[in-house]
Amino acid sequence: MSNDATPPAMNSDGPASDPDYTDQVIANNETSQTSGDVPRRKRAEKTVEITDPKAIRALAHAARIEVISELYATQVSHTATELAARTGLTPSAMSYHLRALQKWGIVAPAENAGDARERRWKAAGTDFTISGGSVASPEIAVVDLELDAFRRRASAFAKARGERRQRGEGGDEPVSVVLSSNLLYLTNPQRKELADRIREVVREYELEDPTQIPEGAERVATLWSMIPDDRVAPGQ
Repeated sequence: MSNDATPPAMNSDGPASDPDYTDQVIANNETSQTSGDVPRRKRAEKTVEITDPKAIRALAHAARIEVISELYATQVSHTATELAARTGLTPSAMSYHLRALQKWGIVAPAENAGDARERRWKAAGTDFTISGGSVASPEIAVVDLELDAFRRRASAFAKARGERRQRGEGGDEPVSVVLSSNLLYLTNPQRKELADRIREVVREYELEDPTQIPEGAERVATLWSMIPDDRVAPGQ
């Protein structure tokens, strides 16, 4: 696909910029609980690292961020139609975005089951990182999209919980939202160690078979970030 390719027209009832975008994503992400105690994932690791500024700019779209999150977090293949339902796009628009992500080695075609007529897509690796180097703006644009998606998830969750309580449901719901922040002084080796340790803890909770969900489990979105704080500390 050429760099100047134009995406197909998207229908007006569900663009990725719609305020209800994440409401629809959350509704479509609800899954049934199908199994009991399920082993956690043991997998060969393959990190896809994006360093090309053009590739980083290609990520600056809410639907593409959602697709990357879905495919890499679950390690389950999906069709363009299935992913379109999660993001509010048309299947043709989603196919365009998937081809764009394939161009940069972020996603790849997956094996089709049986005589499936529609191509399936999978993550090109097990982990995904962005290293912008000296090119800050595209990388920060992707960070902004991630933060926007997290804010939409939080807003949609609060709205859904409020509606349940208005109906007299969910009065004994456990605390489901956790937000914590810290200011640390770390050397470069300590930063790497901290990031590696957090990744290892998260991996302990990844399913060995993502299609087998433990009984009582629900999808939980996590977001962890570490960024240098160049502001002058008080008193300095």
